[in-house]
Amino acid sequence: MINHPTCRRYVWTFCLVAATTVYCVAGLLVFSPLSAQSDGDESFDHVLNIYVRDGFVDYSSLLRVDRAIIDRYVNGRSSRPADFDVWSPARQMAFWLNSYNALVVQTVLDHYPIRGRSPEYPLNSIRQIPGAFDRRTHRIAGHDMTLDRLEQDVLAGFGDPRVFLALGRGALGSGRLRSEVYEETRLDEQLVAVVEEFATEPWGVVLDQNAQTLRMNEIIGWRREQFIEHYADRGRLESGRAPIERAMINLIDPVLYLSEQAFLDENLFSVSYQPFDWNLNDRSSR
Repeated sequence: MINHPTCRRYVWTFCLVAATTVYCVAGLLVFSPLSAQSDGDESFDHVLNIYVRDGFVDYSSLLRVDRAIIDRYVNGRSSRPADFDVWSPARQMAFWLNSYNALVVQTVLDHYPIRGRSPEYPLNSIRQIPGAFDRRTHRIAGHDMTLDRLEQDVLAGFGDPRVFLALGRGALGSGRLRSEVYEETRLDEQLVAVVEEFATEPWGVVLDQNAQTLRMNEIIGWRREQFIEHYADRGRLESGRAPIERAMINLIDPVLYLSEQAFLDENLFSVSYQPFDWNLNDRSSR
């Protein structure tokens, strides 16, 4: 398994703190980004900054204190902005990513604390909410759509499969919900960080050199066509691997250590998916 030094985390944390201002909320010091993009994202950025840490959400406190902010934010995105069609692709993508993540948070809050009965998923899973992804509709930018449609029809249309790793699906096995909104001017930088986290954290990738195995999150398999189209024909073209395996390897290769890249060069490992963890990303229960 990849065990990266913790110094990277400390450097990243320092950079985040250095780029923030400090203000006081409910007697606590809270760090807030100097600027968030427009389109009303400041309120959602405020919520993410206060209630999300390392992808875990303090749903209990959010529900008790600032639930109304989430509802206002989602309601404010129900109508299509007048100039939406002339927005840059990055601005539109950020709009849809933030909308998806806010809708997931709202869906969880609507049923929190989750106590389901389906034996297929953990008791507190968002999957215990009937139709959370495929039947529950939301009004966004003038359209009624489910979370699945937003992901598969709208976000997939941008042709950048990194978006699938940027979605906070309310589960420990999904991409980590960030403590900030996605922004037009920083979107590529943020998506690069998303891939780096995916490639270096056990919930995303487990590279076991002793066992000669490479295990990846099932998200790659769920969206295999998009990952194959974008990543299969770059990098290790002569490996003899199936297109989806090449795509998986080429996705993570740029952010690995040289020793890990050399392990991939040997091409002796097996590739498989690891089970997706549908436990709720609830910081309150940690």
